[in-house]
Formats: sequence, structure tokens, C-alpha cells
Amino acid sequence: MISVLIPTKNGGLPFVRCLQGIRSQDVRDEVEIVVVDSGSTDGSVDHARAHGARVHEIPPSEFVHGATRNLAARISSGDTLVFTSQDAIPADESWLRLLTSPLADPEVAAVYGRQLPHADAAAAEEFFLDFMYGPAPRVQRLSALEDLSFERTLFSNANSAMRRADWEANPFADDVEMSEDQEWSRRMLLQGKAIVYEPRAAVRHSHTYSLRDAYRRFHASGVSSTRSYMQGTTSAVTLARAMTRYGGAELGWLWRSGRRRDIPYTIVYELTKAAGLVSGMLAAKRR
Repeated sequence: MISVLIPTKNGGLPFVRCLQGIRSQDVRDEVEIVVVDSGSTDGSVDHARAHGARVHEIPPSEFVHGATRNLAARISSGDTLVFTSQDAIPADESWLRLLTSPLADPEVAAVYGRQLPHADAAAAEEFFLDFMYGPAPRVQRLSALEDLSFERTLFSNANSAMRRADWEANPFADDVEMSEDQEWSRRMLLQGKAIVYEPRAAVRHSHTYSLRDAYRRFHASGVSSTRSYMQGTTSAVTLARAMTRYGGAELGWLWRSGRRRDIPYTIVYELTKAAGLVSGMLAAKRR
């Protein structure tokens, strides 16, 4: 059995489309949907139950990315666990089969799939998703501790799969504010396991953040970074260089793709993200 696990809160129409997409999958295994809802008031719980999902409700104050996903896994029944988001919509009917197939290899700890932008996604979000989750497949392994980096530990629970046995032996950290997925992938890489990126297993998943929302999100990521991609071997200088390369690539893409009017706002947006990230990292050091 495959258990598809979804944390929810006021998922709205995208959540309904997510549920419909899961139920339309062309897969031989039995599929169950497990929803952990943290205080929806928009009918999300009713929509989940109408699509046959098992729903567990918690107070909003109890939601934590790692702990809530651990809870969903504990109350599920499948030998294969698939983690996704309430606004991640399967791109086609082969998503679940392609996402879980690489787990046949015992050396593979987990698989994550591509995230495609929605049609109304902002230019910065479109570039970000293609930069992080492009069309090329890859296998992430660790040959030396020095190889640990943001790129090597990249993994996303918006679209991922793992065996229950591996999760039971290595649950997510309950207390990580964000990036519980990369904290987990780091541990698995250090154990000698592989992480597979399968771009054909795609979902539509993008966000439109205000500057304030972007700052808050990347602040939270910065706070969590010392438990994941910044733990141990990645220096602030290395991260700064990576951010500079990313910014240069993004501006070049905007110019070449004829979206030059988006450049001024994108610069402000990316600086806001960087400020949030740095402030979060500094806040983590003070704790």
C-alpha cells in the first residue's frame, strides 16, 4: 500500500485539485490518503473525507513541519510513504508510479520529483523552480563529508517518497522549523544512502509571495539551515557565492527570455529573500 500524507490548513480549491489528482493515478498499489489538518475553516476537512481520506485534526499551535509529517506517517498504513503539500497537484496520472518506482533499489533512501510552476507564477518563482527542480534526473550520493552542500542535500517533501522502514529508523526531526526534508536527507547521505531526483514525477506547485511573506519564509529557512544544509561543512562564504551565482543566472534568464520589465522587482525580491535568510541564520546562532 502507498500512503499519501498531506498536512493541511485552509487548502481551498488547490487542495481539492490535489485530492482529485491523487485519486486519478494509474498505479497498481492500493492508495490511501492521510490528512493532518491544523485548524481549517474553509471545508478542507470535508473535502478530504469526501475523497476518502483519513483525517486527523490537531490545533494550529501543534503544527510543526517535521512533527506533523511524523504524525501523519505514524497513523498511516502503507509500506511506502509519499509526502506532498495541499497545493501540489499531480501533473499527470503517472506521477505516483514514477515517484515510487526507484525505491525498488535498496540503496535508495528516498525519491523526490519535479515541481512545475502554475500558469500565473511570477517570473522569480518560475526561474527558482526550474533552477532547483529542472528536467535532468540525478542521483545524490556522498563520497566525502566535504561534499555536503545545499545542492547535494536537496530534497523536498512537497513531492517525495520513501519506504516506511527507512522513515521508522530515521523519522524527521520534530523540532525543525523548516527544511525538515533537507535535515533528513543529510542524515541519510551520511549513512551512505542515495537520494534520487526523478523529474518525470512532477507536480504543479508554486507560490506567489509578497515581499513580507518572502522575508518571513526565508527567515524561517535561515533559522533551520544550521540543522540542515549549513550544518558542519558549508560556510557562509560558500553560501554567499552560491547566492551570487543564482542571482546572476536569474538576471540573465530574465534578459534572454524577454522579461526585462521584471528585473527591477526581481532584484528587490531576491534581496529580501537574502535578508530573511541571513537574519534567520543569525537568529539561530543566538539561540
